[in-house]
Amino acid sequence: MAGRYGEDVLAGDWRRRKVTPEVDAEPDLVVEDADSGFCGAVVGFEASAVVLEDRHGRRRVFPLLPAAFLLDGEPVTLRRPARAPVPAARRRTASGSIAVADARARVAKASRIWVEGVHDAALVERIWGDDLRIEGVVVEPLDGIDALDAEVRGFGPGPGRRLGVLVDHLVPGSKESRLVARVDSPYVLVTGHPYVDVWQAVKPAAVGIRAWPVVPPGRPWKEGVCAALGVAEPAELWRRILSRVDSFADVETPLINAMERLIDFVTEPD
Repeated sequence: MAGRYGEDVLAGDWRRRKVTPEVDAEPDLVVEDADSGFCGAVVGFEASAVVLEDRHGRRRVFPLLPAAFLLDGEPVTLRRPARAPVPAARRRTASGSIAVADARARVAKASRIWVEGVHDAALVERIWGDDLRIEGVVVEPLDGIDALDAEVRGFGPGPGRRLGVLVDHLVPGSKESRLVARVDSPYVLVTGHPYVDVWQAVKPAAVGIRAWPVVPPGRPWKEGVCAALGVAEPAELWRRILSRVDSFADVETPLINAMERLIDFVTEPD
C-alpha cells in the first residue's frame, strides 16, 4: 500500500494548497482568523493588517496574509478595498451657477442686455460672463439712458428679440425712473439697483473699506469717492475695485437680483 497515494495529503499547510479567493475587507464583513479562531467584524486597518471586533467589543489586529481568514467556513485572503474615487466637486461660475465643462460659447442670439457704461459691462462680465456665453447673450454698454426710449425703438424688440436693460440708481422719484417709465414693450424688461453708480454695488469689504464715502450733492460721485479715498484718478480706483471682485459674493444683493431677472427674461422661450 506504500506509495499508493503518492504523498501524504495532510502534509504541509492545507490552506495554501489551492487557489484562495481574495475578498475586499469591507467594513462590517465578519470573518474568522484561521489560526486563532477569533471571529469578528472588520472595523479598520493598521498598516498591512486588519482590525476585527468580536461581539463582545474586543478588538484584535491580524496581518493580511494569504488564506489567513475563514469566510462562511471557507479560506479567503482579505485585502484592503480600493479607495473609492472622490467625486470631483462641481465647479461653479462666478455667479454661483454650475459650470458646464468644455462648453463653447453659443452663437449670439438676437436678444441683448444693455447696461449703463463700460464699468457696468466689465462687472457683469466678471460675474455672469460664463453664464451669458453659454446662453449666447451679448451685453452691450450704453452711454447713459437719456434717450433710452428712442434706442429701444431702434432696437426693435419682439418675439425672439428680447431686450433687458440694467439701470443705475433706479429708485422711485429719480430721473432714471422717469426715463424708464417711457419704455413700454412686453419684450423689454428694465430693472436696476438703487446705487448711484455700479461701483457702489460692490461690497465695501471686498474693496477693503468700511463703507463707501458719502459724496455731497452737486459733486460728481466718482470724483468725490476718489478724493475721499486718496486716489488720484477714477480709472485707477476702478481697476482696483474690479480686481477685488471674484464672484457674486462680492456684490450687493440688489444687483444680483436685477441681473438674474434680466438673464431669465432674455433667455425665456417665446
